[in-house]
Amino acid sequence: MTKTFPVLLASLLAVSTASVPLQVLAQQTQPLDRIAAVVDEDVILQSELDRALANIKTQYAGRENQLPPDDVLSRQVLERLVLVKLQVTRAEGSGIRVSDQELNQAINSIAQQNGSNLETLRARLAQDGIDFDEFRRSVRDEIIVQRLRQSYAQSRVSVSEGEVDAAIKQQAVTGTQYHLAHILIATPDGADASQIATGKQKADGVKALLDKGELDFNAAAVRYSDSPNALEGGDLGWRSMDEIPQAFLQVMQDMKAGDVVGPLRGPSGFQLLKLVEVRDANAAASTGQTITEYHARHILVRVTDQQNDAAAKAKIDTLRARIAGGADFQAVARESSEDTNSRGQGGDLGWFPVDAFGPDFGRQVEGVTDGNISQPFRTDAGWHVVQRVATRQTDVGVDNQRAQVRETIGRRKLEEEYNRFLSELRGEAYVSFRSGDRAENTATPPQS
Repeated sequence: MTKTFPVLLASLLAVSTASVPLQVLAQQTQPLDRIAAVVDEDVILQSELDRALANIKTQYAGRENQLPPDDVLSRQVLERLVLVKLQVTRAEGSGIRVSDQELNQAINSIAQQNGSNLETLRARLAQDGIDFDEFRRSVRDEIIVQRLRQSYAQSRVSVSEGEVDAAIKQQAVTGTQYHLAHILIATPDGADASQIATGKQKADGVKALLDKGELDFNAAAVRYSDSPNALEGGDLGWRSMDEIPQAFLQVMQDMKAGDVVGPLRGPSGFQLLKLVEVRDANAAASTGQTITEYHARHILVRVTDQQNDAAAKAKIDTLRARIAGGADFQAVARESSEDTNSRGQGGDLGWFPVDAFGPDFGRQVEGVTDGNISQPFRTDAGWHVVQRVATRQTDVGVDNQRAQVRETIGRRKLEEEYNRFLSELRGEAYVSFRSGDRAENTATPPQS
């Protein structure tokens, strides 16, 4: 069997806030001309849907029983593809673009993450019957969606110092964070008594399956949840007390790790809530108040379509040999480094913690002593040599805690705001399904 390519394209098949790596374009499919859905003035082809379905099934290889029936899965995945299409259109209308150079760098990075190079990636995609141009379009869409999300966060989400102070105070009192997951059985807006009763009955049925041990929670979420994160097992991530709705807090008082409660009635429908695990939020803050920071310089040679891996390696070897022969590191960096951000400073990166530029880079910095130069090494960015200048210990306890809390609050706010944005985007769009059990019958007209 042909080995597939795992690539980090979360938004192409997952539009929830959980940042989960997915395999894309992994199965050989025959392109079809049939339209699966009309989305405003664009379309989703049946071949796109088939590939997305194949990728999901690849991820669940050996666990196929956790997936819903094919018609339900198809409906879930098609809805996600609709949201991706809408986001890309909105982003492009807002002036968000991805240059060919940026796209090439991203694809080179994907190849490297899979232990190969661009030529090998092309060959293996072709072997799987996947058009390379189509693959490039998928990667471009992913980057565009990510940038739309970033733009939305910058314009709509802010965290005040007062919010950080309140969260830290709450954290000091409880010292506890909760890892949660949920299953949503949605009810329509303005649901009548019959629709509410039907939703409650379905939620009770799912809970009964869980209680009997006939299905684990993750599998039940994939199969039955109407939440955008259904295919991620309903995972909600870690939450502090102030990030959990009051309705949940009330029932969580007596819960222990592994417990499932509900159904709980909410504005979107009925929810089953699982407490996955609990941790002391202050444990990390109370230890390791100092971190090691490094001052270093580097020279970068990129891998591109015009400069393959072998050529880049040969160039960095030559530059390393010049420095070993007595050439000044900073002078060589100014002359030859392809990192435009640091080249003018002689490759100077300033002070940074070991993981600032990724684990591969950090290991190389750790592996040399102050004043010495590394051997050439490879990262997603290309080939490097590093000169470690100095080392220091920095007290970051308080600042680090505040930064973590600020990030947590910001992530929660973005999740809430962006999900509302996606709901509005979907509600305003014209969507006509031409595939599956909703074909031709449920076009969603634009709302005035």
